[in-house]
Amino acid sequence: MSFPPRQRQEEQVWVPRTKLGVLVNEGKITSLGDIFRNGQRVREAEIVRKLLPDVRNEVVGVSVVQKQTDAGELTRFLAVVAVGDGAGWFGVGKGKAMQTREAIEKATTAALLKTIPVKLGCGSWECRCGRPHSVPYKIRGKAGSVTVEVIPGPRALGLVAGPALKNLLQLAGVKDAWIRTFGSTNTMSSLANAVYDAFRMSHGLNV
Repeated sequence: MSFPPRQRQEEQVWVPRTKLGVLVNEGKITSLGDIFRNGQRVREAEIVRKLLPDVRNEVVGVSVVQKQTDAGELTRFLAVVAVGDGAGWFGVGKGKAMQTREAIEKATTAALLKTIPVKLGCGSWECRCGRPHSVPYKIRGKAGSVTVEVIPGPRALGLVAGPALKNLLQLAGVKDAWIRTFGSTNTMSSLANAVYDAFRMSHGLNV
């Protein structure tokens, strides 16, 4: 069923449910960085969408999960999504639903709520340009059996990693780096969460 443009636009109007959301919607808070520096918790995905208009999402993977119930076997989809603005913000989330699209939407919302700042810099001894094109020092993250190390690289090196890791690091805003992985790297959800854990640990965040 299709709806007139006016009706679709009305359905998408954001009505904040939290005090922080009201302040953002009214334009009294204009920076996501200020929110994190003040230790405030984001509880509405629309806050991130409004403050990071260039944020985009990448579907990391979708799998089928089954659960045995009294009524029989319940089948649902599990989606893992990464979000980022390509300039220093990154998040990963997961969502379950009966339909793939709904699972992806839930995962996207979860990823937006878990969005964190990424420390960018130039930690390469070969470069030392001072520009935020890489990471300031080697960072390491772990999720499940997967461990990811991101090592600072000089400008124009690019991302020395497989396509999946490249996409994740580009979402975060990292342009040049060497990446080392350990463990079962075919598990895409663990790979994405290991990257997220590396960025989280660099801040000492507990989110």
